Amino acid sequence: MPKLLIVRHGQSEWNALGRWQGQADPPLTEVGENQAKKATNKLGLFDSIVASPLQRAKNTASIISEITGVGPVTTEVGLIERDAGPWQGLTRIEIEKGWPGFLDSGQRPDGYESNPDLLLRIFAVLRKISKSSRISDSILIVSHAGIVHALENLHDQPSLKVPNLGGRWVEFVDDELTMGKRVSLITEDPTPDLL
Repeated sequence: MPKLLIVRHGQSEWNALGRWQGQADPPLTEVGENQAKKATNKLGLFDSIVASPLQRAKNTASIISEITGVGPVTTEVGLIERDAGPWQGLTRIEIEKGWPGFLDSGQRPDGYESNPDLLLRIFAVLRKISKSSRISDSILIVSHAGIVHALENLHDQPSLKVPNLGGRWVEFVDDELTMGKRVSLITEDPTPDLL
């Protein structure tokens, strides 16, 4: 089956401000654009690039596509970030003030997209991408940290920070998603671990 590399987008304006993004659509910063450019130095050859339609992911993918000559970039709405509900746009301090102890305990407010709901749509889109590709293909998927976290949690992997342009190899084996190695395509990461 095709191998899929799921990576987080470059730094966005809300990453730089320390705000939880969820499905909000802030653009990349200049730092984020440069991260996408630098990432191409570590990328191998890919047969195609698919991205979340949120501009921080789509624009990261477009920069990579332009430099590597792989394209055009296609988008899949199922790859958008987890809905952060009432936390969207808030800083960690604001979240702690409004929902004391939630962040440390792993609790989430009403309206925050659950792992089962998120995984349902992620599995559907990853299967679609995989089935529409050749067995030997390598596909770069530019998405979001919440996607990588949910997949790792499902596979009992430690929930470590997903840096900008960091991610994980995955593939379907007998219709089961298997987790490959974690990767980091750049060395610097000025971004807090925010959705």
